[in-house]
Amino acid sequence: MTEDSQRNFRLVYYEKMGFRGVEEKKSLEILLKDDLLGILPPHHESHAQVMAYRREQYSDILHALRVIRFLGPSMSQVEVYLRRYQLDSGKLPRSPSFPLEPEDQVFLAIAKAMEEMVEDSVDCYWVIRSFVSQLRKYRDALPLLPKAFEQYLNLEDSRLLSHLKTSSALSKLPNDLWFKNCFAGCLPESSLQRVWDKVVSGSCKILVFVAVEILSTFKIKVMALSSAEKITGFLENFPQDSSGAIVSKAIDLWHKHCGTQAHSA
Repeated sequence: MTEDSQRNFRLVYYEKMGFRGVEEKKSLEILLKDDLLGILPPHHESHAQVMAYRREQYSDILHALRVIRFLGPSMSQVEVYLRRYQLDSGKLPRSPSFPLEPEDQVFLAIAKAMEEMVEDSVDCYWVIRSFVSQLRKYRDALPLLPKAFEQYLNLEDSRLLSHLKTSSALSKLPNDLWFKNCFAGCLPESSLQRVWDKVVSGSCKILVFVAVEILSTFKIKVMALSSAEKITGFLENFPQDSSGAIVSKAIDLWHKHCGTQAHSA
């Protein structure tokens, strides 16, 4: 088993912060990426107190959202996370009935996936918040990923790319699901963690190679479909049992084409 297959995006940061025990990891989920954002104090002795403050802050904000009637009993947990984040970032709409922005939809998709990875709701919120903040650093790079996908697919399988163009499917691929959502809602948790490991470590280009490997893995099926709608429909809901192998091959492809730091982002 390779090193990549044994790790997930959370363990990288636990190790950077000096945490090794399983119980410590469980209780310190809240500290996942805040260390990268410079929010945590440098001394580990104060981390427990910071965690307590974070929990108190989280409860206070939820109470405020209930008072102004932005939270309701029928809301899902991921919707609660969204309202909390909107208030935290100064983007709470004037009314809870206002339609969601595209960035809100991305947040919800990521939050739903993260909810499956982190048990504690308070910890989960801070992990989501930090992950979304990391994605904002790729604001200029993410729109370029569909073109990079076309470039690398052409290198790996030009015939498959030609079929996508001929069937008019290239412009209708699920790019939002793949690149904006970072495959949240597309890959199962175990595979998603390995992809997000690369994303939070500094390379959003891993998303391109996952997309390339999805096409390569299901080449026979895709080549047999002649309409853009059928191809897109299949790619949005491809069989999950191949996800582990797809991600492993995508990581290998990432190393092949982006082996140096200068080309990894």
